[in-house]
Amino acid sequence: MQKQNMAEGVLLPLFFRELKLAWSGGGGAALPVGFYAGAATLTPLALGPATDLLQAAGPGVLFISLALASLLPMERLFQADLEDGTLDVLASSGASMTGIALSKTLAHWMASGLPLALVAPLLWVMLQGPGEAVLIVLGISLLGGLAFFFIGSIGAALTAGVRRGGLLIALVALPLYAPATIFGASALYAAAEGRDWTGSMALCGACALVAIALGPFASGAALKTALD
Repeated sequence: MQKQNMAEGVLLPLFFRELKLAWSGGGGAALPVGFYAGAATLTPLALGPATDLLQAAGPGVLFISLALASLLPMERLFQADLEDGTLDVLASSGASMTGIALSKTLAHWMASGLPLALVAPLLWVMLQGPGEAVLIVLGISLLGGLAFFFIGSIGAALTAGVRRGGLLIALVALPLYAPATIFGASALYAAAEGRDWTGSMALCGACALVAIALGPFASGAALKTALD
């Protein structure tokens, strides 16, 4: 019981510390949100203002852009703490590496992933998506962002000891992003066309749940290896 209380006493302050650092370090949510908005904005510039073209490409572009934007905060998720010895201190405090990975990933999702999801409905309308589906877009983007962040944390942990490992993170994470991307984009297309979107959204939610359940364990194991 004492060990559990000690671990909880470490993880909660760690969560708030990471939340503060994620907002202040590297521009906070500005970089991923700016990338997300920029990638989506380029679509009408490339395809032209034709509504039918934007509606055909918009849902896929929106979800792929969300996946790529979610990769941007991953490089600084574990690397700085490994380099300056913070992870060694946290590991010696009695907290599990799984709990540390969960706290850090959740904080970064709240700092960057949540703003990405909130911006998604605006970009959806810009890409000529139906206005009545904006809440569906928000829900799907929240689920997709959770899946992307917790899967991306695995790549971040595996490459924590590599300087400027952003490319390696992408190589590890992008193949694992495929199921959530497929189901999330399918749900957006169904919402845009007025079809039943609940099945695809449920599958995207299942991807998010699997990522949340397994991601911290895989990340914690990778961080243990990096510390050794």
